[in-house]
Amino acid sequence: MYKLICFDLDGTLIDEIIFIWQAIHDAVDTPLEIRRKAMDDFFSKKITYAEWARHDVELWKQKDVTKERLKEIIAPLKLMPGALETIFELKKQGMKIAIISGSIDIALEHVFPNYEELFDEVYINKLIFNEDGTIKDLISTKFDLEHKATALKQIAERDGLSLNECVFIGDHDNDIHVAETAGLSIAFNSKSDKFSQICNHVIDEKDLRLILPLILNKL
Repeated sequence: MYKLICFDLDGTLIDEIIFIWQAIHDAVDTPLEIRRKAMDDFFSKKITYAEWARHDVELWKQKDVTKERLKEIIAPLKLMPGALETIFELKKQGMKIAIISGSIDIALEHVFPNYEELFDEVYINKLIFNEDGTIKDLISTKFDLEHKATALKQIAERDGLSLNECVFIGDHDNDIHVAETAGLSIAFNSKSDKFSQICNHVIDEKDLRLILPLILNKL
């Protein structure tokens, strides 16, 4: 029986989005060439993930982006169909629920105002704001890309679980390493052929409840 269920956020629990970072950049019109250079610097190991994330937040600060503006940008975001029902059922079955994501906490808070009651563990980037709503800082996650697998391993080890008792549900290239680590991996609403190929199951229909039979062994 599976005991730890880990979700990606953007594109998996949140519908109609690939990366919240890109959505914010596009909305406030930050320079594309500067964004791409920072991304290239990260993937060529010239800068760390934390430096890349902070660089992008600095671009928002240069555009005078406030908390209210960010809320306006993310206002259209909606939960994936079946998301709440799925989480409630997994919790009913006594499973531990986690989010391991490179997204930003303000997006999580928008779609799950009571996320602290729903999720046992949340690994995500966190924005810090000044009293006037301007951006003060970013506490970057240590667990994006290949380190999503590190987060899953840490939770499992701490709770005395084997990796075979762990499930990961995601949708993109940055989910590949953690999908290879989990005992069961599900590509949901996938945007990456490579990710889909390494997962145990692929679900293309946008109904998160379709993962339940796979996890609860009811097929």
